[in-house]
Amino acid sequence: MKKLISFDVDMTLLDHADYNIPKSALKAVELLKKAGNIVAIATGRDMANHHGKPLADIIDPDAMIELNGTKITVGEKIIYRHYFDKSLLRRLAQFCLKKGYAIGVTIGDDDYYFNQNIIDEYDRKYWGASFRNFKNPEKLFDMDIGTLAYVGEISGAYDIEKNFNELRCPAFAAVHGADIIEKGNSKAEGLKRLCSYYGIDIADTVAFGDSYNDLEIVSEAGTGVAMGNAIEELKNAADFVTDDVGKDGVYNACVKLGLI
Repeated sequence: MKKLISFDVDMTLLDHADYNIPKSALKAVELLKKAGNIVAIATGRDMANHHGKPLADIIDPDAMIELNGTKITVGEKIIYRHYFDKSLLRRLAQFCLKKGYAIGVTIGDDDYYFNQNIIDEYDRKYWGASFRNFKNPEKLFDMDIGTLAYVGEISGAYDIEKNFNELRCPAFAAVHGADIIEKGNSKAEGLKRLCSYYGIDIADTVAFGDSYNDLEIVSEAGTGVAMGNAIEELKNAADFVTDDVGKDGVYNACVKLGLI
């Protein structure tokens, strides 16, 4: 029976140790598609920008759940789009400017962030350099965006959640930031929308992930798979825990689950 199989990108398909997708993972994706399954990416990334598009081209999924479920595409067709409420964005920006929190988003090749000095500092700390193309963040108020990113100590993300009931802020796997998502949007909701589009029961879905923004989709999929390098909370929620991303975790899980 045809299944819908979704993969997170960072540290699920993409190994940050060398910033490559293991050949075994790409082989698994190829075999899954050859067997007639639908392969989707489910990520917090915008796969259309300069960071995401090369990865999308390599993976070549049938569908994509992007920006934590606020953008869903099938091939070149956008089947769902949610935009951040602009009045909420203004209130959030004012709050973060007052608190000294860095929030914003990368659109295409441009980076629109408030408190850009913090972004620059964290980039140099974690990536060794900063290659941002910073633009005026005030322009965000006139743009349609799906989600935002917070960069900084995780306590800041908790503070945003505490003061904005409309938002949730799942931490990045490396816990030096978080996604900022309007409630009602998630990878899990995106998976449900794809199921409806393809006419597939959610029981016939498999979701792979490693981090906090994967909790809902791994919990609600027919079979939830946590990578060996996943956070403990996700491993506890998953139906199956595979090996690390760099130890053929995706391929091994697909074999053990009888998908390939």
